[in-house]
Amino acid sequence: MLAQHIDTKSMSIFDVTKIRADFPILSRQVKNHPLVYLDNGASTQKPLQVINAISDYYQHTHANVHRGVHTLSQEATDAYEKARITCMEFLNAGSKEELIFTKGTTDSINLVAHGFGMKFLQAGDEVLISGMEHHANIVPWQLVCEMKGAQLRVIPVEEDGTIDLEKYKSLLSEKTKIVSVVHISNTLGTVNPVEEIIQLAHERDIPVCIDGAQAAPHMKLDVQQLDVDFYAVSGHKMYGPTGIGLLYGKKKWLEKMVPYQGGGDMIEQVTFEKTTYAELPFKYEAGTPNIAGTVGLAAAIQYIKGIGFEGIQAQEQSLLKYATERLNEMSKVRIIGTASQKASVISFVIEEVHPYDVGTILDHMGIAVRTGHHCTQPLMERFCVPGTIRASFAFYNTAEEVDQLITGVKKAVDMLT
Repeated sequence: MLAQHIDTKSMSIFDVTKIRADFPILSRQVKNHPLVYLDNGASTQKPLQVINAISDYYQHTHANVHRGVHTLSQEATDAYEKARITCMEFLNAGSKEELIFTKGTTDSINLVAHGFGMKFLQAGDEVLISGMEHHANIVPWQLVCEMKGAQLRVIPVEEDGTIDLEKYKSLLSEKTKIVSVVHISNTLGTVNPVEEIIQLAHERDIPVCIDGAQAAPHMKLDVQQLDVDFYAVSGHKMYGPTGIGLLYGKKKWLEKMVPYQGGGDMIEQVTFEKTTYAELPFKYEAGTPNIAGTVGLAAAIQYIKGIGFEGIQAQEQSLLKYATERLNEMSKVRIIGTASQKASVISFVIEEVHPYDVGTILDHMGIAVRTGHHCTQPLMERFCVPGTIRASFAFYNTAEEVDQLITGVKKAVDMLT
């Protein structure tokens, strides 16, 4: 979990000015104001190291992978598989066979829902998710439950934005065939106790899938230590390209599940009568992959490792603490999600003001935040709000940018209330 209190002395080696110079977009102007980018929960910006890695691949290496004997194909294949090793080490997967490249977390969860659900779910079975899930961890399970006659069950969310663990325990039963929950809420910032969630499920031999899209940028991950069955990650949330992601899956499940998609590269032998599938991980990688995306993602991982999660967490937790204190000083502002363990995400509302109106005012000041339901409509209903204003911080953000956010929120309060 992220620490509640981090020694700020560790930030002495963290040079935000130097880091910001790696991100060209952070120097641009928006509506004649310096850009203040606080929408990192939706997508992070990209450092030059990632941009250059992608450009270099297209300029010097590009060819299709796994299918050619010529030099470019061999070099592209080497780059692709080296990226897999980098990603495997980032998650501490047990082997490269357990590391599948996908389009992102949404694609990964759909792969698990289809591959696991079509194989193992039957009428009357249950799939257990939480009330704070992103739509990407709701809709795929609804689809497969409808197809198989299974039922979706939901773990309630407490007033502070935490999962009701006692209710979770009571929902686990012989009908539960899989648990799928988010590691860190994209809306609330809550860091869920996934270790305990996994352990309790495993005591009943129930596999667990974790949506790790928001966790990967903020904390060191170890899927073997977690003993998780499936773990999904998006590249664009962690300073890498869009359209690329990772799915870790235990080999014992991946070998039994059915492929989510069919086509080239995922086959062993094709006849009109029957097709046999390739070995892992290629069984789940149909068609030409996002080769440049894997190269960019590997570069992003190397960049993150170069900074180190100790410095990243110190910077982000400092910003979270400061922004929380400043927002709590404002009488008409209410923070949604006050868990003791949070990533650097703050969702808040202003009394009797629609979030979109606030977002528009902030945009005119060059401040980028996310407004709306954040693809968590059931969670908005739980807290009886149409949506929230969400500021999500990355390690390249600064206290001065928090001050600009507060100035913008005060302006919105003055104009709209």
